[in-house]
Amino acid sequence: MNKYTDQQILDKVAATEGFTGIPDGVWIVGIRSSADVYNVFDDKFFVYRGNTFLFAMSGTTNPGDYALKNFNKYGAKGAAVVKADKWYNDVWAVGMHKRRIKALVQVGSFDIIRDNNKNNASGDAGSVSSESWIGINLHPSSYNLALKTKPAIIGAWSAGCQVINDVQAFNKLMTTVGAQKRVSYCLLKEF
Repeated sequence: MNKYTDQQILDKVAATEGFTGIPDGVWIVGIRSSADVYNVFDDKFFVYRGNTFLFAMSGTTNPGDYALKNFNKYGAKGAAVVKADKWYNDVWAVGMHKRRIKALVQVGSFDIIRDNNKNNASGDAGSVSSESWIGINLHPSSYNLALKTKPAIIGAWSAGCQVINDVQAFNKLMTTVGAQKRVSYCLLKEF
């Protein structure tokens, strides 16, 4: 993953589809790795408050092997891959992921590409549909909030969700978001 200055990220998000201005509160930028190693946490998330960078986290913006190979168990047309190079304004709110853990849960629409070829890649090319409330949440890669290790393999942790593999950084994110009503997200491809 390339290294970026705060200004490079801010300039890129300002030129991205759907940009309406930098949010005042906490918001998140996800950057999908161009290496896109299959079933591996190789993406980055950058947390901002307004124009101020707060901290970064590692994770994935892609579905894992389980969803890509078994999407039919979800009754879907394919595994959900969030379209990159797009803003998703006010898309998340604090809630419960699978009734098991406090997370950022989907309350707005995402543009989704359905990957249904069951190969060893998370495809982000194809037809795009706008989908509301299908459960594209931002959550950690464990239900154990005391976990100190960072798993490398996505597995079944993402069927389209944006997943943080550093639980301690995820805990910090949830504390930082606090009682904020909505969280915006900008997903970029590595640039």
